[in-house]
Amino acid sequence: MQPLPIDIDRKAKTPLSEQIYAAIRAAIVEQRLAAGARLPSWTDLSAQLGVARGTTRAAYERLVDEQLAEADGARGTRVAERPPLDPRQAEAPAAPPLSWPFQDYERAPLLFRPCLPAHDAFPHALWSRLSAQAARAAAAAPLAYPDPRGEIELRRTICAYLAVARGLHCAPEQVIVTTGYFGALGLALRALPLAGREVWLEEPAFPVTREALRFAGLEAVPVRVDAQGLDVAEAVRRAPRAALAAVTPSQQAPLGMAMSLPRRLALLRWASETGAHVIEDDYLGELQLDGRAAPALASLDRDGRVVYAGTFSKTMSPALRLGFLIAPPALAARFAQIAACLAPAPAPATQRAVAAFIAEGHFLRHLRRMKRLYAARRHALTIALREAAGEDAKISACALSLKLDLPEDADDLAIAARAVAAGLAPAPLSPWYAEEPRPRGLLLGVANIREARLAEDCRRLLALARDG
Repeated sequence: MQPLPIDIDRKAKTPLSEQIYAAIRAAIVEQRLAAGARLPSWTDLSAQLGVARGTTRAAYERLVDEQLAEADGARGTRVAERPPLDPRQAEAPAAPPLSWPFQDYERAPLLFRPCLPAHDAFPHALWSRLSAQAARAAAAAPLAYPDPRGEIELRRTICAYLAVARGLHCAPEQVIVTTGYFGALGLALRALPLAGREVWLEEPAFPVTREALRFAGLEAVPVRVDAQGLDVAEAVRRAPRAALAAVTPSQQAPLGMAMSLPRRLALLRWASETGAHVIEDDYLGELQLDGRAAPALASLDRDGRVVYAGTFSKTMSPALRLGFLIAPPALAARFAQIAACLAPAPAPATQRAVAAFIAEGHFLRHLRRMKRLYAARRHALTIALREAAGEDAKISACALSLKLDLPEDADDLAIAARAVAAGLAPAPLSPWYAEEPRPRGLLLGVANIREARLAEDCRRLLALARDG
């Protein structure tokens, strides 16, 4: 038997047995050692390499454990049979880049990026203290599985907050803590009887919501919104047998209008009469810059048709990955069972910190400060954008963003891509629409702006838009 060529480095920090194992494994995987080939005995190999026999034995035992080799008694150790390597898998292609709006993940907030809270105004010191206290408490807790619905302290606190701020009265048993809004949406899509059914979706709507419905095997029927929100009569004409409506009634995303009371009552009446359900995405809660936010749609629900979803991503930080769902009383047990099996609540320490943040009054004070700050920044951005674009520019306020309309032939996706390369991150408007005509425009977030350089940043953005 020819000696097995193995190079070892005695000065390396990697143990010798690890080096021997890696060298033989590479020869097997790369098919330089054929299936069935006999390996030198670990005694012979140790003599060849000048190492202790226990060193080579440990390497061989690991190869056997990983089913790369077989110990066959007197026949020695042989290379195990393996499926032939597919040449197409030898060099895996690079994963394609994510398209908008996914490509910004893990990137520091760029100017004009919508859907993010102000980084410079978050109470970092206070949050660090509460997080540390919660982490210590969680570490000292009994070693048991946590409640998959979420920590009871947070669920009680959410109930108290919703009763005061959103006019919604619920019990802790109805509350399920989720990984943000899409954790709540995924749970609802599993728990409700929706298979193969149609879903009313606002037009425009957040593109990720549309994708989530598609992945769930549901047909999203886009229904245009007007100044009063979702046109329920039009929705009934387009999809009378729909099983679900997904809406943002308090502040329509992205246009910002509130659903009127007649439309709310019509939506609830449709759901009650047809046995359908409504998912209320209350993504901004009471963070309303103009006056007080309208009460939650779920506060009007008397028949258990509304699944209410809230999130702390816009009001506190998306890094928390924390949201919550309020299940109708008759469905609370089903939602809890599905959460326990498929989508249990996130880490208890973060939940406890958020519960303390709300219970001690910091959350409401934070929201009041953010309302003043965002209103001031929106005003400053409106003035700077108007001065840079001219009085004929079509600029409108949309919740925590400004909408800048572009000509019909503009490529807002290309403009947004060029803006990212220039350190700016407005969102293109057209992907929010599913049907033609898709208005072209840019959504400019007001939360993360630099007021001292706002005029220059607006001029840079408009230069990119004109080039498109």
